[in-house]
Amino acid sequence: MVNSTIRKITMAVLAPAMALGATVGLVSAPASAAVWNTCDRYGSTNLNGYTLYNNVWGSGAGSQCTWANSGTSWGVWADHPNTGGIKSYANSTKSINKRIDSLGWLTSDYNVSVPSSGAYETAYDIWDTNHKYEIMLWMNKTGAVGPIGSYQDNVTVGGHNWNVYKGTNGSNEVFSFLRTSNSTSGTVDVKPILNWIAYSKGWMSSSETIGDVQFGYEITSSSGGLNFNTDNLTVSGG
Repeated sequence: MVNSTIRKITMAVLAPAMALGATVGLVSAPASAAVWNTCDRYGSTNLNGYTLYNNVWGSGAGSQCTWANSGTSWGVWADHPNTGGIKSYANSTKSINKRIDSLGWLTSDYNVSVPSSGAYETAYDIWDTNHKYEIMLWMNKTGAVGPIGSYQDNVTVGGHNWNVYKGTNGSNEVFSFLRTSNSTSGTVDVKPILNWIAYSKGWMSSSETIGDVQFGYEITSSSGGLNFNTDNLTVSGG
């Protein structure tokens, strides 16, 4: 019988080929095998200017493995029980470290393949360097998941239409932008969203420094094992 940890790693490594419908064996990895994988709760690595995190941080979590072909092509296999509460946020992080008022642009392209079951959202998580403010951009969501805080507004900015929520998690302010229709690929112009928060709403100062831009999967449940593939993710700013 195959050891469960080995099976999880195998599933993670083979995920890109499986997503493409390729026929692969368990004995030898395909040519496009992942250059990195981990099943450690807080496993991480640096690739091509991005930091990848497995990041299984919630209570009651099951098993999860993250693999990567590069900093911009990676994925997650997760088997979390069908219970409430966020279990993990596997993500790729790009450091920006520029003040909003001196940031000329901040954009991201994304292309993902996500399951039709489970409970999760595909989301950007954007932080200031002091971790006083957290800006979440939900590109798609499935199942019983919802944002922190209360509804504030509906706005079209950064190339998408969003329902906006504002609240606190006890440690920092949270501004959540939920795309009004699910999207698995496209471009987000993040700088106008930051301007809207700072200049139009006054929720944070334009002198705040944007630190990390994260993109990943905030998973509440994925019972039976589900694959979340990031076919492409790039973040650039300056």
